[in-house]
Amino acid sequence: MNKLAGAHGVGRLDIVENRYVGMKSRGCYETPGGSVLLKAHRAIESITLDREVAHLKDELMPGYAKLIYNGYWWSPERALLQNMIDASQVTVNGKVRVKLYKGSVSVVGRMSETDSLFDKNIATFEDDGGAYNQKDAEGFIKLNALRLRIAAKKQRR
Repeated sequence: MNKLAGAHGVGRLDIVENRYVGMKSRGCYETPGGSVLLKAHRAIESITLDREVAHLKDELMPGYAKLIYNGYWWSPERALLQNMIDASQVTVNGKVRVKLYKGSVSVVGRMSETDSLFDKNIATFEDDGGAYNQKDAEGFIKLNALRLRIAAKKQRR
């Protein structure tokens, strides 16, 4: 993957970092294989992870990365986060097709035969076989906008 993606100029990074000890440092890195694998992994997560699990994982990852960057691999907090991340990945599996071109990685297909949460019969505005009743949205929209209606009413006074 490094050889193939590297030939397409994928994964070249120029970063100015804030070091733990307080200085800034600049690093130029090449991570072609890692860049492709990360993009592909995120693509398969997009169809196999529950929305809230995905959001929670995204919130946890910067703290996890900071622990590792600062040398706390063996810390109990890193181990705790690792268990949470590992648990989130149990259903993450499938195939991803990517296109490499002029330094970029594009996802052009993804599928998981066993754990995809995407169902084209539900994700439609046409006949979904009764999975979703558009009348249900009326109450949700009204409740969701309650704070906005209250604020607008106050502003009109």
